[in-house]
Amino acid sequence: MLQQTQVATVIDYYHRFLQRFPDIAALASATQEEVMPYWAGLGYYARARNLHRCAQVIQAEWGGRFPPTSSQIAELPGIGRSTAAAIAAFAYGERSPIMDGNVKRVFTRYFGIHGEAGARQTEQALWAKAEAVLQAAPAALDMAAYTQSLMDLGSDCCTRSRPDCPSCPLRDGCYAYRHDKQSALPSPRKKKASPERQCKMLILKRGGRILLERQPSPGIWGGLWSLPRYEDELQLRAACAELMADASQARRMAGLTHVFTHFRLHIEPWYLDSGLESGTAESGTAESGISAAAPRPDSAPVRQWLPIEALAAAALPAPVRKILDGLFPEAAAADAPQASLPLCQP
Repeated sequence: MLQQTQVATVIDYYHRFLQRFPDIAALASATQEEVMPYWAGLGYYARARNLHRCAQVIQAEWGGRFPPTSSQIAELPGIGRSTAAAIAAFAYGERSPIMDGNVKRVFTRYFGIHGEAGARQTEQALWAKAEAVLQAAPAALDMAAYTQSLMDLGSDCCTRSRPDCPSCPLRDGCYAYRHDKQSALPSPRKKKASPERQCKMLILKRGGRILLERQPSPGIWGGLWSLPRYEDELQLRAACAELMADASQARRMAGLTHVFTHFRLHIEPWYLDSGLESGTAESGTAESGISAAAPRPDSAPVRQWLPIEALAAAALPAPVRKILDGLFPEAAAADAPQASLPLCQP
């Protein structure tokens, strides 16, 4: 959860996740549909899918225990070299270096390693230096303490902006401190213009239910439930006809923009209340709220009619939750931000 996400954001998710999945066996035996609601809102959803697959592999191939070496751990789904080394250091005391974002910043500043962050040459220099430091360290080095100390130094002292150099125990030997280069190291990445994408989302209300579609994996929201998404208004109105809904009654809502790592998505929601209960022909499994609007080809998305009161517990992407919480604040999760998205003219 802490990969590319700060502790303050993660902590509540972490506690809820562990309460529901207290060990590897519990996570491995769960379905992806059971896992995703506990990750919805954290973003980078491939992490959740990899975590789930990782638990299943550990349970099936390693008897529920992590492999004993970092090289074996790194073969598990979603675990890279640095995370594998950290697990091996804490669990088994293995003498392998880590290189997460905080540690990169410490090594870059302390040893004066220049070069754009993330560039292959810079990465290689950092790993080589981390390995050299361990080779020169005493044989009795406590790897768990060393690894934790590096991460803590980067997160609490050698921070991205305004590092607390007076409190740093390494400042006398630090290249950046001696040369007043703290703000210049690590070298900044070259900023690239983010591509802009557009989509329409259909909020189709039928009785007390909302139509949702499960997003395919892999994909930006793979495994989550989203409002049906269309490239343009023509596609949206055609979909309304397919769903036996009167497209002329659809109302355009105020749009919003969601920023991903590599692009910006401009969302234009359209709201349509069909005024009909999802009857026998559409109610499929009424107790769970899952249903199909009509027989669908294999390539079509999986759909469900979700009761409005169940939205708070659903695995929804952040912008979809914002839209639905604004429309149905009485069904919003207690800790979810609420926003009003007014209807516009068609």
